[in-house]
Amino acid sequence: MLRLNEVKLPLDHSAEQLPAAILARLGIPAADLRGFTIYKRSYDARKKSAIVLIYSLDVDIANEAAVLKRLQHDVHLMPSPDTSYKFVADGAALAAHPDFQRPVVIGIGPCGLLAALILAQMGLRPIILERGKIVRERTVDTFGFWRQRKLNPESNVQFGEGGAGTFSDGKLYSQIKDPKHYGRKVLNEFVKAGAPEEIIYVSKPHIGTFRLVKMVESMRENIEALGGEYRFESKVTDIDIEDTADGRQVRGLTLESGEKIVTSHVVLAIGHSARDTFEMLYQRGVYIEAKPFSIGFRVEHPQSLIDTCRFGPNAGNPILGAADYKLVHHASNGRAVYSFCMCPGGTVVAAASEPGRVVTNGMSQYSRNERNANSAIVVSISPEVDYPGHPLAGVAFQRDLEEKAFHLGGGTYNAPGQLMGDFVAGRASTDFGAVVPSYKPGITLTDLAQILPEFAVTALREAFPAFDKQLKGYFKHDAVLTGLETRTSSPIRIKRRDDTLQSLNTRGLFPAGEGAGYAGGILSAGVDGIKVAEALALSMATQYEPG
Repeated sequence: MLRLNEVKLPLDHSAEQLPAAILARLGIPAADLRGFTIYKRSYDARKKSAIVLIYSLDVDIANEAAVLKRLQHDVHLMPSPDTSYKFVADGAALAAHPDFQRPVVIGIGPCGLLAALILAQMGLRPIILERGKIVRERTVDTFGFWRQRKLNPESNVQFGEGGAGTFSDGKLYSQIKDPKHYGRKVLNEFVKAGAPEEIIYVSKPHIGTFRLVKMVESMRENIEALGGEYRFESKVTDIDIEDTADGRQVRGLTLESGEKIVTSHVVLAIGHSARDTFEMLYQRGVYIEAKPFSIGFRVEHPQSLIDTCRFGPNAGNPILGAADYKLVHHASNGRAVYSFCMCPGGTVVAAASEPGRVVTNGMSQYSRNERNANSAIVVSISPEVDYPGHPLAGVAFQRDLEEKAFHLGGGTYNAPGQLMGDFVAGRASTDFGAVVPSYKPGITLTDLAQILPEFAVTALREAFPAFDKQLKGYFKHDAVLTGLETRTSSPIRIKRRDDTLQSLNTRGLFPAGEGAGYAGGILSAGVDGIKVAEALALSMATQYEPG
């Protein structure tokens, strides 16, 4: 099998043109082409009137060696790499050891889900602890908050089966380096669980909330069939750490119910909003450090505007779908302002997990056919400058802003909002324009400058008009800003060793995913879950294998 990259065809090309392009590139007769599959499909939209599709293909041809030799100077032709997944340990053999203790996975967002799946597939029968509810019940609670303002602190956008990614756009792409093709394993498992097959090859795949719910359920059934054990509404409130001659070692966990679980291997995939767990870990001496994150607003434009800006006369083409964007501006005060978690054809959602605080996020369904496009527009902040002095100072910083947003919105979980033009001009908004906001329970128009630090307000006011130069039409007076976006990433890093992926100072504890500061988004979190599951299995192999 050969990998053929950079096969370019018009957006409206026929089915016959793709194999014809392969034959032309390789200079072979049709009889020598046995078959092909699409490895990746992207597009080049720099010329809006002539958008080009770009393919990477795995082709099966006769006389591969001869073709490779003849085209040896073509940098876009090579043997297809092996992307199949290979397990690092025989978990069933390890589990047969008389002293075997089952590994525990705390948190069942994308990272914990993939970690649990890999451990189960290896035969290690993990115990999965989730503080929130099963995904269907969690969905009821989340919609109850959006519609009736009833917040359940343990069952919401942040907590429950599937993690924060369940109520999102379901993006499945990242910029991580992935030499072992773990991302391919994640996508393949998602397809097996019911995700559309196109996520394997499109350049910016997504699933959407409703499909994510079904997929998470299917993966749970698979993990349980392999010997994994789920325990919902099982919040971990303490961790037993023994001081040994060789250093600190995990020995077990305590649940809120008082139940104790004996284990020496724990995957810590708690997500970026488990603030009480961060505090418990810090009190137990687990090494934690503050890390940068970003703050800002959700911004809504008409999706039709973004489609036209990005695709011109090709707006609405089903292959292109709803358009996204990526914007960056380096403000004169030294702050970076950028778009984050852009949700085409989606909605802005209430994402609070603590009473008396307002947080926003973005969500889309697979169809991405809602009226508005939304994205977080955020300003980078750092512990050295903005919240120095304590590893958990970023948590306090977030809470302070979220409380201000709650009160500015009226104290009812309404979010404070403002029109973009009014925000830049420095005046409060009193009426909406043509853009109807999607946030539920509702928006209270006000002056958003009251809840962000002055440096962030200054940078954002400079960035919005500047973005118009990158995406014409973006600086729209009645585009709606909704506050507040504070959960762009974890405010801490639970630092781990590079070689074993265990906590820097606590053996048997494997910090993972977004909450530990090692991922950002569904795909990278899933990849990190696989890496940590492998590291845990190798640690178990050292402990339990004979000799």
